[in-house]
Amino acid sequence: MKRPKSEPPGSRKFKWSHLLLGIAVLYLVFIAYKFPEFLEIAAMLSGDDTDVGMDGAIGKESEGADLSKPIFSSIYFKDAFHRKLEDNRNQDAPLMPSKEPLEERKNGSRSIKPLQHRYGRITGEIMKRRNRTMDLSVVERMADEAWTLGLKAWEEVAKVDDKETGENTLIEGKPESCPSWISMSGEDLLKGDRLMFLPCGLAAGSSITVVGTPHYAHQEYVPQLAKLRKGDALVMVSQFMVELQGLKAVDGEEPPKILHLNPRLRGDWSKRPVIEHNTCYRMHWGKAQRCDGLPSQNDEDMLVDGFGRCEKWMRNDIVDSKESKTTSWFKRFIGREQKPEVTWPFPFVEGKLFIMTLRAGIDGYHISVGGRHVTSFPYRTGFTLEDATGLAIKGDVDVHSIYVTSLPTSHPSFSPQRVLEMSDQWKARPIPEGKIKLFIGVLSATNHFAERMAVRKTWMQSSAIKFSNVVVRFFVALNPRKEVNAVLKKEAAYFGDIVILPFMDRYELVVLKTISICEFGVQNLTAAYIMKCDDDTFVRVDTVLKEIEGISPNKSLYMGNLNLLHRPLRNGKWAVTYEEWPEEAYPPYANGPGYIISIDIANYVISRHGNRRLRLFKMEDVSMGMWVEQFNSSMRAVQYSHNWKFCQYGCMENYFTAHYQSPRQMICLWDKLARGRAQCCNFR
Repeated sequence: MKRPKSEPPGSRKFKWSHLLLGIAVLYLVFIAYKFPEFLEIAAMLSGDDTDVGMDGAIGKESEGADLSKPIFSSIYFKDAFHRKLEDNRNQDAPLMPSKEPLEERKNGSRSIKPLQHRYGRITGEIMKRRNRTMDLSVVERMADEAWTLGLKAWEEVAKVDDKETGENTLIEGKPESCPSWISMSGEDLLKGDRLMFLPCGLAAGSSITVVGTPHYAHQEYVPQLAKLRKGDALVMVSQFMVELQGLKAVDGEEPPKILHLNPRLRGDWSKRPVIEHNTCYRMHWGKAQRCDGLPSQNDEDMLVDGFGRCEKWMRNDIVDSKESKTTSWFKRFIGREQKPEVTWPFPFVEGKLFIMTLRAGIDGYHISVGGRHVTSFPYRTGFTLEDATGLAIKGDVDVHSIYVTSLPTSHPSFSPQRVLEMSDQWKARPIPEGKIKLFIGVLSATNHFAERMAVRKTWMQSSAIKFSNVVVRFFVALNPRKEVNAVLKKEAAYFGDIVILPFMDRYELVVLKTISICEFGVQNLTAAYIMKCDDDTFVRVDTVLKEIEGISPNKSLYMGNLNLLHRPLRNGKWAVTYEEWPEEAYPPYANGPGYIISIDIANYVISRHGNRRLRLFKMEDVSMGMWVEQFNSSMRAVQYSHNWKFCQYGCMENYFTAHYQSPRQMICLWDKLARGRAQCCNFR
């Protein structure tokens, strides 16, 4: 296209030069005003020991952090708490390991190196801080707050001296005095978030009486029914839940449901009234027991303390078989007594008062309404009556009053002393100087004393671990309760197998524990492989080692129960927003209860984390899959090794790992394994 004659020959060049000149001027103005922040960012990227204040001045880091400052700033300065742990050489527990060896051993055990990087640093924070914004993601805000609260928590624990610790009833196992009965009005229950505290749990013979009125049914929209009913997804719902709960160990993780009692007055998919019982351990539901108006069999296996599990009530879809007149006349003729059959209606009616009693028997819980037995639910292994320290009532019901009687007046099992066996045979061996085949990092929570003890007494006694070819350590963050942290510190000092992470524990921040496992394995060990598992995971160590040996040592490895093209849930309880995860599918990832990576992948994770380029996601197993995918595409090819026997839910025959195993199940699995049988103990 020709240029018009009227246009000056140098006009195009003139416009471009002015544009470039304008950009240069704006750049110089920007540098003049933003130069202090540029220095701040450079200091952060260099990892220098100096700290740049929010006003742009550069100075040495203060010895004590001011916790009154805004929370968002706490994640950026070099962690004073971390340095305090490193400098305190008198700590008697393997926390964030100090520069000095924790224990001087004559057999030449290796010194534990300090963990270099704080686990809370998150990609993108440098840019956000430069913009002076509080535009933090949910995970970032949780991590920042967890580190700040963790600093406060550990400072409180550091002030507790040995004398005070020795007098602590929680540690020494002194009985805690509790009332034998308690009551609560419906108004008080609402004020307490529909939760009633049972200070010493329950005992055989304890009873809970609830006086309430179910709501009238209301319409609810069920998206799953839209397709089945061609758009008709409205259902009438009236239901409520009465739950016995245990103690919550970690923020964000629901407390265990020792008993879940769910009357559904309008039914569910069956459209008929139903009562459901269940338990939930580590947010994993067991097999439900449903009572729908049909009586349970009177077999011995179906009885609970002599009561049937489900009683019969009237149903309009069942026509009772009637005897013929001839049969009836013949029975009367021979003198056989005929008992009239009495059938009761469904025990809960919309808008009508009910009096329900839940009683703890010898073999299970028994539920009566209006003085009539309705259902019984057998105890499931993994829970005890003493664990039931909370009563929650929620749903479509107005509670008028609650009465709890025949309660235990003391609760010695609250004390770890009942669980922890202070015996030398359960102590961890020192980290050896030689090469280690496998390092296993076990995620745990502060008050999971029983779970850790069960692991110590079972699969941690495997020959490979006892003869130092495999090393196991627990990774535990802090608890809001000072006395629980004090007990954890004492436990760590005695057994020598716990790494205490100085941030407040949250279910959503498990990914920070995973990073710490990689960092500990890289810095302190010469292990070829690193395994991550949970404290309710039973590991057949010898079998896992055989699986690893089948892989070439020259290959990078990612082994576990792999998920391929798994799509994130966009709604519901476990919803993941598009801001959190914009892609339609996750990368291939191994389920969190037990997976293995080679040491080069762990090195890659720690290196990127140190450079603040590691992307964090609230699901730690998905995060690891994402990191492995990046390693696979940018560094070297990874061998993905899948096997269903790394069980995600429960256990299967000839398992490699079994998940959701209670302490009692752990002992059972170990006993069976000692007899040469890799069989499950599915008690729940």
